[in-house]
Amino acid sequence: MTEKLLHHLKENLPYLAGKKLLLATSGGIDSMVLVHLFNRLNYTVAMAHCNFGLRGEESDGDEKFIKDYAQKNSIELFVTNFDTNKYAEEFKLSIQIAARRLRYSWFYELMEQNSFDFLLTAHHLDDSIETFLINLTRGTGLDGLTGIPQQNDKIVRPLLPFGRNEIEQYAKDNNITWREDSSNASDKYLRNKLRHDVVPVLKSLNPSFLESFQDTLNHLKQSQSLADDAAVLVYKQVVSEKDNQKLIDINQLKRLPNYKAYLYQWLTPLGFTAWKDIYSLTEAQSGKQILASGYRLLKDREKLILQPIEENVTNVYEIPEGTTEISQPFGMRLTNVNKTLKKYANNAIYVDADTLKFPLFARKWMEGDYFFPAGMNGQKKKVSKYFKDEKMSLSEKEKTWLLCSGNQIVWIINKRADERFKVTDKTTQIIKIEVL
Repeated sequence: MTEKLLHHLKENLPYLAGKKLLLATSGGIDSMVLVHLFNRLNYTVAMAHCNFGLRGEESDGDEKFIKDYAQKNSIELFVTNFDTNKYAEEFKLSIQIAARRLRYSWFYELMEQNSFDFLLTAHHLDDSIETFLINLTRGTGLDGLTGIPQQNDKIVRPLLPFGRNEIEQYAKDNNITWREDSSNASDKYLRNKLRHDVVPVLKSLNPSFLESFQDTLNHLKQSQSLADDAAVLVYKQVVSEKDNQKLIDINQLKRLPNYKAYLYQWLTPLGFTAWKDIYSLTEAQSGKQILASGYRLLKDREKLILQPIEENVTNVYEIPEGTTEISQPFGMRLTNVNKTLKKYANNAIYVDADTLKFPLFARKWMEGDYFFPAGMNGQKKKVSKYFKDEKMSLSEKEKTWLLCSGNQIVWIINKRADERFKVTDKTTQIIKIEVL
């Protein structure tokens, strides 16, 4: 196994040589073999162990075992303790997800504080098989069938070419001791059930199952690479970007064969999962939207608009009398001037100062808002009707701000001023309001 690992490191992970490596160490057979191998090969390593406090004395025994091993082998060790149950309850997470978040957050902190280049974990080929089967049972695309990636950011998994039997044999040959996690014997979790009941059957059906599965993974990864390349090329043809939005041209998209596959490729990394709803969005009425964690996909006429969801945005900002400049919700300047310009851009208006009632307010529009558009001879109009006439998308409406004096709209900012505040022959003081 040592020679096979050396070849693998040279061919696929040469960048690990000479780097400072942090090894995630649970005390189980996989992680102890990982530590033994990289210490034996004279890499610069340290160990990191998390005590999740989930198995009482057994968890404390794992911690003591790791500490004794590190001291005996003169390896630097970092240990931390978590109240995993409390964290899971507080954030409404499963124990598995909570433990994962806690450990990887801590690993990254250690790496930054101690200048480690990479974190190594002991995931192996059997783990990849289990991940493949888990994703298969839940429904997935190509990306979910390619197993565990060899590298994510600074996390590297050098034992992925090795099966569980090889790791067990190496541990036996080198008299490596380890700790057994009693929870691994339970079929409470899907991964354990697959490990105990399904994978052994697959191996019994095909003595070369591991080799065949590795070949399958390689073919799937190549297919995924082709799909990624195609998705990039098509993206350039049918998607345009404006501000913080991505605009997908539905007509161009639907001319493509298998256009749903492209939507899947683009949207999966953003957390979208409601694929039936997403695919039907191309035929839906304007205004229908699909939400994912942090993102929204909106149907607007002949486009699908993809944009991040803004959270905790204050919807009302006060502008006290005497203010000359504000920075929130965007840059705005108020200036006393002697005259108006005949021509000016949409980002500025001139108003009669005597018509304003301070403090002014900048806020988002609300249903029922109305104003008297400048140039329409005092005709009243609902803001929602103005938006409709201007063919504004839901996204554009949500980004539109109003400048208000009391309950009256002075300006649909950057779009249309209100007639009631315009400069007239009787005006004695003019204020220029402009968006910077």
